[in-house]
Amino acid sequence: MKVHVNGEAMERPAGETLADLLAALGAVGGRVATLVNDDVVPAAARTAQTLAENDRIEILTFAGGG
Repeated sequence: MKVHVNGEAMERPAGETLADLLAALGAVGGRVATLVNDDVVPAAARTAQTLAENDRIEILTFAGGG
């Protein structure tokens, strides 16, 4: 299925969860915020968030600075 991750189209397996996608992209272990179709998905809900055709996923990482 086709989804859009941070504005970039990509093909992903049908039935994939947000947690699966994050693991495939190497975005686990760090602090990230996730949105699917402009709705915030808390970390605890990522394994239950099944992705669908044409979903828009945003993965935001936190950066420190001063």
